[in-house]
Amino acid sequence: MATPSQSVGLKKLIAKLDSPEKVQHWLRTLEYNKHETMRTLPEVVRQHRAHCLEAAMAAAAILGHHGYPPIILDMESADLLDHTLFVYRRRGRWGSVGKSRDVGLDGRKPVFKTIRALVMSYAAPYIDERACITQYGLLDLRTLSDQRWSSSYRNVWYVEEALRHVPHSQLHLMNTFVTKWRQKYLTYKKHHPGMQPDYFPAQGSWL
Repeated sequence: MATPSQSVGLKKLIAKLDSPEKVQHWLRTLEYNKHETMRTLPEVVRQHRAHCLEAAMAAAAILGHHGYPPIILDMESADLLDHTLFVYRRRGRWGSVGKSRDVGLDGRKPVFKTIRALVMSYAAPYIDERACITQYGLLDLRTLSDQRWSSSYRNVWYVEEALRHVPHSQLHLMNTFVTKWRQKYLTYKKHHPGMQPDYFPAQGSWL
């Protein structure tokens, strides 16, 4: 359980992070969590680290206090290493907030007309030797019977399980598109081992 001072600190953090932009900036200050956990916002704050789903849930918990519905986007990959983000709408356009170890997989400004268009903005940055987005789906966390995903001090594995069962739409990428970006990735890594590529288009839409 949280101490009184921790509870006060959490409330102040939530009050301060009143926009997707501010939450995205805060997520970048956290370490990436490489461990098998499913922590909620209080533990993410205490540990000062999160993986992509923990970051998405933390964003949903924070921004829920500021009127944003708690919706999670799940992107499935050919190499089974999925990526999740919090998604939001502003003036009818979709954006996202997230955390990743890879360049280009964090948040997006609310400039996309559809969820598919938002997902497509991640298509090129997602591609490496094996990874490639194959489908995507949305989970509204309000539909879960257990609503402790925002405040529990235990791992909430049921959120990950729920993401596996939400309907997903196929993302059919052209073979030429995948081949182009995979070759670009392999060439980059050959000449810059240990570095992250940062040659992706439309970076003006990144949050």
